[in-house]
Amino acid sequence: MAGESMETAGIMELLPLTPAVFHIMLALAEGECHGYGIMLEVDRMTEGQLHIGPGTLYRSIQRMLLDGLIVERKESVEREVDDERRRYYRLTERGMAVARAEAERLNALVKAAKKRGLLKGAARSTASSSTRKAQSG
Repeated sequence: MAGESMETAGIMELLPLTPAVFHIMLALAEGECHGYGIMLEVDRMTEGQLHIGPGTLYRSIQRMLLDGLIVERKESVEREVDDERRRYYRLTERGMAVARAEAERLNALVKAAKKRGLLKGAARSTASSSTRKAQSG
């Protein structure tokens, strides 16, 4: 169990992730992909709301490689189709654990936002509003 708590601590110290890193992890969650493919997948997932340029992408990838979140494969899957310079990336087990932890963290924030009426269709509790008014007054 001591190893598990150390591993959990190692994961938690990487959180919160930057939006770029989390989106890269989301793009890689279904399998390996090359850099340009990651940029296209992030654009597709966010319906064009987030564009990760090459500088941000490769700086993030470098950090993720150092943190053990992803690994790089240099050899081409289909040599006659792939550019020999193309690098493929995939999440490691550690990377998947960090991505899950970040998703849970964000899920808790969304629940809090709903509870406080910050999202459409979520009404703010009148009891908590009354309590806050009483405390501030």
